[in-house]
Amino acid sequence: MSTTQKTRPGATLDVDRTDPSYRDWLKEAVRKVQADANRSADTHLLRFPLPEAWGIDLYLKDESTHPTGSLKHRLARSLFLYGLCNGWVRPGRPVIEASSGSTAVSEAYFAKLIGVPFIAVMPRTTSAEKCRLIEFHGGRCHFVDDPRMVYEESARLAEESGGHYMDQFTYAERATDWRGNNNIAESVFRQLELERYPEPAWIVATAGTGGTSATIARYVHYMQYDTRICVADPDNSCFFEGWTTGDPSVTCDSGSRIEGIGRPRMEPSFVPGAVDRMMKVPDAASVAAVRALERAIGRKAGGSTGTGLWSALKIAAEMVAQGRHGSVVTLLCDPGDRYLDKYYSDTWLEQQGLDITPYTEAIETLLATGVWPD
Repeated sequence: MSTTQKTRPGATLDVDRTDPSYRDWLKEAVRKVQADANRSADTHLLRFPLPEAWGIDLYLKDESTHPTGSLKHRLARSLFLYGLCNGWVRPGRPVIEASSGSTAVSEAYFAKLIGVPFIAVMPRTTSAEKCRLIEFHGGRCHFVDDPRMVYEESARLAEESGGHYMDQFTYAERATDWRGNNNIAESVFRQLELERYPEPAWIVATAGTGGTSATIARYVHYMQYDTRICVADPDNSCFFEGWTTGDPSVTCDSGSRIEGIGRPRMEPSFVPGAVDRMMKVPDAASVAAVRALERAIGRKAGGSTGTGLWSALKIAAEMVAQGRHGSVVTLLCDPGDRYLDKYYSDTWLEQQGLDITPYTEAIETLLATGVWPD
């Protein structure tokens, strides 16, 4: 009805936009996404070997075992369900996402699952293996030279194409049911039930969107646990500065070398008030830690795992110094085979000007003596 059309006084205006074919598509799309979760077993909780005399257990929640190989599989599933149930994701229209790679891999998987196009807007420095995986799942890579431009470019592509900009950095914290429903926090606590310290003293997360730390912290508060939440932040990222100064508008000019975490701005999904502690971890320390992980358990992992592991080891050292027993949990975010040309390449380290030697020695000293070097 035209806005200029006159109506009889007192008439009931009634516009019915019911679309049976769309609703049938929507129900089937939601079913497919939920069925993916139903087919997937829970991810493992691995132990990092620490000296028995410490009385401290260190665990890594191994999110690399998801169908798309990373922690972001959970997020992508939640974002797609959120977008579908809000009526934002529509048949035949592309989904666009700003990403440093892993979220885009997972979103490409779910886009293919429900039959919609997918475009990943990423920094040009994103690892070649992540780009290959996005294309393997049917997605298209769209690169920007300045990592700070991923947001604007994603919004532009969505407007031009009539598609939906998923915007993980805004919606990550609200798309996930933090009260439970098999979120990552509920899974960790369930898997710890038979351990000697079932309620961890600390859970260490890293921040890309901030959604994971928000989910874990909210769940801990909701369940009235005493567990504290630490967020580890890499170089060239603004979460630490924004949190410590209370200024959410902080920005930085360089992109993070630790793919999947670290942002040039403090993202909307990061919830500062839910976090107990933050650490700023040098990139060389992240690489040293992820290589130490391989020596300890025979598993390669991405750089973000190293950022969290470095902080978890520092916390374990504090507990030893204080004579405290307990458990600490961090995340194995994604597999290291995506980064063989980066974090496992001495040539790349040299090109980046990163010397991991003092950080490697610090970890070795800690594990041998229980003392964290100053």
